[in-house]
Amino acid sequence: MTLEEYKKIIGDAIKNEEEAYSFYRDVAKKTKDKNISEIFENLAKDELSHKAILQDYLKDTGKKLKFDSTADYKVAESVDKPKLSIDMKPADAIALAMKREEEAMDMYKEFAAISIDEGQKETFLSLATMEQGHKTKLEDLYVGTAFPEVW
Repeated sequence: MTLEEYKKIIGDAIKNEEEAYSFYRDVAKKTKDKNISEIFENLAKDELSHKAILQDYLKDTGKKLKFDSTADYKVAESVDKPKLSIDMKPADAIALAMKREEEAMDMYKEFAAISIDEGQKETFLSLATMEQGHKTKLEDLYVGTAFPEVW
């Protein structure tokens, strides 16, 4: 794979972070539950941080993308996903957000696996860990929303 193809994939990851930011921000504004709103506001802020990290790899800041060119990181599996919508039921919105965090986590793990630069590998592993943390928060929130009888 060429450097330009890797840059396109990082660009797509940036778009995913922007989309997640917008979705989380909108849910935070729309929900009446203060705790849910706060969780989604924090998730939105984290997505902006992830976007900035990824943008550093696309800027001429001395960071070079260094991947093993033989790896398959399964970009095709994430093509043509439906847009996030804030008009869905809260449990469905949380479930969709949960799934997107899982996909982001898997994507960053794949980037780490094909990175040949240790610093770059650590960056992507850190992003994967952050996304896993988001997923866990959303899973807790989902159980309480989708199955209120558990509480």
